[in-house]
Amino acid sequence: MFGLGRRGRDSRQDEGVPAESAEAAGSESGLGPYDLGELPAGDEVERLDLGSVRLPVPEGSQLQVEVDPAGPVRAVHLVTRVGRLTISAFAAPRSAELWPEVRAELTAQLRRDGATVHEEDGEWGRELVGDSPRAALRFVGVDGPRWMVRGVAAGPAETAEACSKLLYTVLDETVVVRGEDPLPVRTPLPIELPESIARHIQQAQNGEQQQA
Repeated sequence: MFGLGRRGRDSRQDEGVPAESAEAAGSESGLGPYDLGELPAGDEVERLDLGSVRLPVPEGSQLQVEVDPAGPVRAVHLVTRVGRLTISAFAAPRSAELWPEVRAELTAQLRRDGATVHEEDGEWGRELVGDSPRAALRFVGVDGPRWMVRGVAAGPAETAEACSKLLYTVLDETVVVRGEDPLPVRTPLPIELPESIARHIQQAQNGEQQQA
């Protein structure tokens, strides 16, 4: 499985905490996520190519794929020993931030669902921290050039801090491939699975249909 980090960044990689001095595009903290057109020269991070996003995958994690019955992939989750991480990218306006608006809507929705929610200052600005009967949650949003990335960490309360740090590390090395096509604001950028993973899912679905 893929590992996190770029060669020569051992101290930050071991702790799972982004280095404040790193240069990158698209975040208030001076880190990633990177737009494809602004990826630093010499970047050597190994990533899983999902079309609109390219993700570093923590060692020992597993992929969990949500597929719409109509065919499109809804989401890809990284299931780790400390919790589940989900990175999603959306079309955003050129000249305005989308995350503050989305953050307010998420807050209202989580409270309607019975979760307790508050905001904290984080690596990329204001973040949402929630506590629900099912999991401890952290939502991180990053506004980039014509895109917004939302990262979610979900897991047991006892590993919430470690899960959040791992989310930061993954976001720090995520690459967004927005494309040139005009899209309505908030449209999820399409996820495309590597052929080997798509074939594995298809085989599993065929097996379930035969058993039914």
